[in-house]
Amino acid sequence: MCGIIGIVGKEQVADRLVDGLKRMEYRGYDSAGVCTLDHDSDGNNYLIRRRAEGKLGNLVKVLEQDFASGKTGIAHTRWATHGAPTTSNAHPHATGEVALVHNGIIENFKQLRDELTARGRRFESETDTEVVAHLVSEQVEAGQSPTEAVKAVLPILRGAFALAIAFREFPDFLIGARLGSPLVVGYGEGETYLGSDALALAPLTQKIAYLDEGDWVIVTREGAQIFDKDNNPVEREITTSGVSAAQIEKGNYRHYMQKEIFEQPTVVAQTLSSYIRPLEQTVALPQMDFDLAGVKRITIVACGTSFYAGMVAKYWFETFARVPVDIDVASEFRYRDPVLEDGGLALFISQSGETADTLAALRHCKENGQTIAVVVNVPTSSMAREADLLLPTHAGPEIGVASTKAFTCQLAVLAALAAHLALVKGKLTEEEEREIVRHLIEAPAALNAALAHDEDIAAMAHLIAPARDVLYLGRGPDYPLAMEGALKLKEISYIHAEGYASGEMKHGPIALIDEAVPVIVLAPSGPLFEKTVSNMQEVRARGGKVVLISDAEGIAEAGEGCLATIEMPSVHPLIAPLVYAVPVQLLAYHVACAKGTDVDQPRNLAKSVTVE
Repeated sequence: MCGIIGIVGKEQVADRLVDGLKRMEYRGYDSAGVCTLDHDSDGNNYLIRRRAEGKLGNLVKVLEQDFASGKTGIAHTRWATHGAPTTSNAHPHATGEVALVHNGIIENFKQLRDELTARGRRFESETDTEVVAHLVSEQVEAGQSPTEAVKAVLPILRGAFALAIAFREFPDFLIGARLGSPLVVGYGEGETYLGSDALALAPLTQKIAYLDEGDWVIVTREGAQIFDKDNNPVEREITTSGVSAAQIEKGNYRHYMQKEIFEQPTVVAQTLSSYIRPLEQTVALPQMDFDLAGVKRITIVACGTSFYAGMVAKYWFETFARVPVDIDVASEFRYRDPVLEDGGLALFISQSGETADTLAALRHCKENGQTIAVVVNVPTSSMAREADLLLPTHAGPEIGVASTKAFTCQLAVLAALAAHLALVKGKLTEEEEREIVRHLIEAPAALNAALAHDEDIAAMAHLIAPARDVLYLGRGPDYPLAMEGALKLKEISYIHAEGYASGEMKHGPIALIDEAVPVIVLAPSGPLFEKTVSNMQEVRARGGKVVLISDAEGIAEAGEGCLATIEMPSVHPLIAPLVYAVPVQLLAYHVACAKGTDVDQPRNLAKSVTVE
């Protein structure tokens, strides 16, 4: 969600701070601001703060009219939690002595605000963040140094936070801190940086260190001093991020989402190359220090699109490996006090590896003796660092808020994991493993073939764009794809959509069918085809307008009389979920374009949800 960047630099930083914020627009935000530190001709230090609601272009206009000078500064894109997305609620928040930016949520802010108000402090915003600014400022005004002030305040805060703090009297100095929200330190030549992630710092430096839970850091031009939660000096490994600014350019594409949809054959191939040995036609997982064959039950936990990837994986794990699977949305998991059996594998799926609900569920499972596996796109994320088995996807940076290539790469990893689990469980012969690998190797070409129908899908988008409600139907592994298709349409076109198991239509949802409700049916030919088509005919008999997504055989058998058909390549059922993700993504994309919505940054949404 929110994005942070801080620079202690050798030259003016305002423009570079804004550039850093632009690289984090994919996270979603509704206001933005910068604060720089400078001094006048008499040597008096001061804070310069500029803020604006809405998109970054508004902040740029503010800075064009009233520049923020200085070689040290902090900046922020805010996604509203406490308080509306107004300029007064935008970060940075400041007092006369301190300015700061904050990702996360301060859970005990009301109690702290009441105490501060009783002591005479006056607040300008409705945010939880401003409480931290006043707490630190109180300490500084009482004569404490910045480091002593921060050491006094951090233990008072409950919740999740990443902080970057600037001090008026120390213009070459920032302090950062993290608890539950990610923060990285970047090392340059005579400059040092803070950022929400490596992507924010990509054009500035490739040398970064990830702060651990509870760490805080003093940042100067000379480098960084890192302390743990007990205020002990610590060293954190400096790594090369490998993220370049070129990875986040749109190129010739109209939107990031469009670019990322078309990257899927490449990134799925990259991902699969880490998990299969094509010559031997075997699956090869990373080394693990536990016996995968001993796993008795799998608990899958995820949010949003990642949850639907987990639903597909449940079919695979139970079908191939015959291992029972429970699956939960992360936001509900801990609160139902789930039964976690000995010998269980808890599998967490996340694009960012920082999703607050999922990370909290991971730690709950760890405390309850579960082995932890993580499928994640950021191998240096919090979840990745806490896993017993790290299964990285290799999708590259995903900028569009609505997940596309991360989803198909997750499916690729999960298919490989299911095949390997089945093999070590003795449920799959080596020849059957080779057959599965052959089908996985076919996936990138099948994705390319699916993308070849982009123009056809674009041409029919106007048939869906006027609808107020759209239904998606599927059976078996295509049921989660139906829900994913509905989610994509909701996210970026703002059309109400729902995904249902085809056989459930007659148990209630069929009451919604009329000529104004398009119904998208995912029905690859195969063992479930006839049942799905039977449910589709029930829809058509009641005046429903059907868009059938199937292969040539399926369309030849059931496509007549449909509003439209979208032909997919004929593929093995194992890789069908990867391939059928493409048409539902493209349909949502082109409908959103037809409606003129903000495809890459849909309203109210954030890329990485780092608060519960």
